[in-house]
Amino acid sequence: MLCDKMSGESVMAATRGQMRAVLAAAFALAFGGSAMAQANHNDFPDPYRLVADWAKLPDGRKFGQVIGVRVAHDGKSLWAFERCSARTCAGSTLDPILEFDANGRLKRHFGAGMFVFPHGLMIDRKGDLWVTDADGKDGKGHQVFKFSPDGKVLMTLGKKGVAGEGPDTFNKPTAVVLAPNGTIFVADGHGNNRIVKFSPKGKFIKAWGKKGTGPGEFDTPHDIAMDSQGRLFVADRGNSRLQLFDQNGKFLAEWRQFGRPSGVFIDAHDKIYVADSESAPSVNPGFKRGIRIGSAKDGTVTEFIPDPNPNPPDATGRGNGTGAEGVTADAAGNVYGGETTAFALRKYARQ
Repeated sequence: MLCDKMSGESVMAATRGQMRAVLAAAFALAFGGSAMAQANHNDFPDPYRLVADWAKLPDGRKFGQVIGVRVAHDGKSLWAFERCSARTCAGSTLDPILEFDANGRLKRHFGAGMFVFPHGLMIDRKGDLWVTDADGKDGKGHQVFKFSPDGKVLMTLGKKGVAGEGPDTFNKPTAVVLAPNGTIFVADGHGNNRIVKFSPKGKFIKAWGKKGTGPGEFDTPHDIAMDSQGRLFVADRGNSRLQLFDQNGKFLAEWRQFGRPSGVFIDAHDKIYVADSESAPSVNPGFKRGIRIGSAKDGTVTEFIPDPNPNPPDATGRGNGTGAEGVTADAAGNVYGGETTAFALRKYARQ
């Protein structure tokens, strides 16, 4: 009887172990491999040092909401897209597109009078800049622009000042990314909830997505990036997840381990940087605001830069939305964050 009892307990233990293994495997498959074994989403090394007052503006000018940041084609300088020393560029005569050298000195700037609500920024392989205007007012906005580094307009997408959901209109577009062959992908996210695909010459190809929580549905696709495999990573902020797609819009996976993503950047080695500016007990419990860094290959989180100004949650538990929204990194591994609440451009030097 003792042998029978031990055998039964052993069978039950084995069954429980098998069930746990099956559940763990399913969980990992759905949410990014080994990354989901990391139970504490905030307990990672922080090998970075905040460089105080790194970026320097001319006397009399201050930063507004800094939303877009990308390293220039030389791998050292930094481009920033900010809201004209305020919360908007509407009515302003200031340049919102700024380039800083490696020491944080302002090199050049342009774009005055062209934007309502600066948002997405990316640099293509030739060094040209792509930016989005995520609002409309006084006949401006709802567009995507391509600039040369000296400020010449090379291409525009969308109709000036017109909000829409057609093949040639956007409603508050938030971000843009290019494939190696020049195919253009726009996150049309603050008004519509879709990704729009264009040819390298700007011809509409297709769009996908709608408001929702299911695979391929969005709640504010706030940023977009591409890895070395050509997969699209969409910062589906309102749903507190990254969604991964192929270039035809086929859903591949969702990753929640990087927090509530406002910004996403993937470097040439598939290192992924995700800016979480909104996590709080009411909207994404268990996560703190900051920049999570890891692998775009398997979804593993390896580092975490905490929000330098972690304001406590308000009465709703939501918090004040501090921390970086835009994020990038240079060739030396230094990380840069653009902050809208703190009106700041921050550099985190890798130690």
